[in-house]
Amino acid sequence: MREAEVRRLLAANLLCALAIVLATLGPAFFLDGFSVLGTHLTWLCVCSVCVATLNIILHLVLKPNQSPKRRSFGYKISRFLKCCIYFFMSCILFHAIIVLYGAPLIELVTETFLFAVLLSTFTTLQCLCLLGPNIQAWIRVFSKNGAMSIWESSLQITSVCSILGAWFGAFPIPLDWDRPWQVWPISCSLGATFGYMAGLIIAPLWIHWNRKQLTYKSR
Repeated sequence: MREAEVRRLLAANLLCALAIVLATLGPAFFLDGFSVLGTHLTWLCVCSVCVATLNIILHLVLKPNQSPKRRSFGYKISRFLKCCIYFFMSCILFHAIIVLYGAPLIELVTETFLFAVLLSTFTTLQCLCLLGPNIQAWIRVFSKNGAMSIWESSLQITSVCSILGAWFGAFPIPLDWDRPWQVWPISCSLGATFGYMAGLIIAPLWIHWNRKQLTYKSR
């Protein structure tokens, strides 16, 4: 395993973490009264857009899973449209799962859907950038020992950390502490964000420490 590839992964992940920091602090200079708690829906939109944009740019620049085959323009357009459809379907699926786990069905629909968009950005968008609209490849990557590159290993870690963070973030909501961050879905979205950022840091460190045991083979 090349150390240069691990360093590229670390740099890309740190840029993604930086995008979240900028999405949290930057808009306050342009929007009056902007804050993560006070204008949480705005923050959800800004954070999702920043992370999505940077992930797409990094994929186009670094090309971690570039196919050696030359693709036609029509193929690229078709792939892009499929990715858009898959991302939208992911938002709907996450929304349904969140409701099944106890989120309000009728009330706070906007809040729930934007939280689903944030989760899709942290998980599905990365799959689309790295693997494309290929469900079989997604299943392979998230199966045991299914990763075929350090980028796929990082995808596994960050996705799992994001979902676990959102799950743990739900624990304080029913407690009668009357804190502003207990309002739905603030604690869950913050938990998902902290989980995603933790995954971004943990992934390259875990890969570096286990680099001698990791032997990726083409399948």
